Amino acid sequence: MEKKRNTFSGSIGFVLAAAGSAVGLGNIWRFPYLAAKNGGGLFLVVYIILALTFGFTLLVSEVAIGRKTKQSCLTAYGKINKRWGWLGGLAGVVPFIIFPYYCVIGGWVLKYCVVFITGQEVEAAGDTFFTDFIGNNFEPIIFLALFMAATCFVVYRGVNKGIEAMSKILMPVLLFFVIGIAIFSLTIQGGDAQNGRTGMEGFAKYVIPNVEGMGIVDFLHVVMDAMGQLFYSISVAMGIMITYGSYCKDDSNLMKSVNQIEIFDTLVAFLAGVMIIPAVYVFLGNDGLESAGPGLMFIALPKVFTEMGVAGRIFGSIFFLMVLFAALTSSVSILEAVASGIIDKANVSRKKATIIETVIGLILGIVVCFGYTIWKFDVLLPNGSHAQILDIFDYVSNNILMPIVAIGTCVLIGWLAKPRYVIDEVTKNGEKFNRKMVYIAMVQYVAPALLFILLLGSLGIIK
Repeated sequence: MEKKRNTFSGSIGFVLAAAGSAVGLGNIWRFPYLAAKNGGGLFLVVYIILALTFGFTLLVSEVAIGRKTKQSCLTAYGKINKRWGWLGGLAGVVPFIIFPYYCVIGGWVLKYCVVFITGQEVEAAGDTFFTDFIGNNFEPIIFLALFMAATCFVVYRGVNKGIEAMSKILMPVLLFFVIGIAIFSLTIQGGDAQNGRTGMEGFAKYVIPNVEGMGIVDFLHVVMDAMGQLFYSISVAMGIMITYGSYCKDDSNLMKSVNQIEIFDTLVAFLAGVMIIPAVYVFLGNDGLESAGPGLMFIALPKVFTEMGVAGRIFGSIFFLMVLFAALTSSVSILEAVASGIIDKANVSRKKATIIETVIGLILGIVVCFGYTIWKFDVLLPNGSHAQILDIFDYVSNNILMPIVAIGTCVLIGWLAKPRYVIDEVTKNGEKFNRKMVYIAMVQYVAPALLFILLLGSLGIIK
């Protein structure tokens, strides 16, 4: 049983682990689609501004809470204010819900990684390949179990030998892959079938703001989409950054670490668009850019790689291997947030907590898989989207609980504990708190208001 809390060996270990959590499937398949949908460069500008203000506020608050309390989210909020312990419980529910379905999607990525490495990329580009795969009663469960076992293995080994060791290997490799594929995507030249479209033309569509026909309501939708993406990107409001912050040494430079996480996450999100948008534009045109979520990753991109010929198999294999690394680093952080909460609350060993949550996660993951087969149904969510089991899990965790947790965190830090609670923790080693006035204004006024609007949109109250 762990009596002394583990810590990362240094700032590099913390930054790479936190960045590994932040850089996940949301960056790679959701960010490019949203950028293409929301005016290209306009979305990028809005996203960067929000990342430096809204995202920074939530990120630095959670990391500081974790380091100061030395607790996971499940018990950290109660350490700040006993009456607000319920917020920790709510925050702990978020990764518990996300873990099963995230591992299901991780299993899909593993499947495509195997398909491309074994030379079955032509089959993967078929119109029904993806739906046939997720509609199989057993195969998705096998890949779910394999991906979840890998996640469990890392968390089971602990903070240093598991999470930190994995992050120090996978994150540099992932960044290398991202940069390499992005450069390749820019150099693509389409043939006659693609009307001579080029990767640089696709890049221009990505980075040049397009405000044609955009009114104030449309612009507000861009802002809301960018803010919603930040939840996916920086892993806030789901207990992860509080947990990782609790493993951060007291003498580390917290502000420097947070800035590095911001830069790493934003850079990878931007490069994900450079990887995907030019290539999709060259081979599938503007219609291909309209693919969202799983459609972009598992249907549009395999078609793109197949159009590339022999090079497509190579780059398809590298791409899905890179996505697999990103998915694994994120799933590890999600499981760690749950396991750490069990350790702190129930005072059990890491090994026992990890196994308990993995077994529960596997059972719920199988339920999610069956949502595409024997338990398939279709319901209309309050935000107007059609859903089955995975979508319901995602909607409850990301669209409802996460905004509520984030609002609660802002109220607790901004008005009850006061911003000085976080500022003192960040500056206790003599470091300067950059953007301090921005932080105070955001945590007390701007962030809660934006989050409330986001929540109302998720509930379908405003559109």
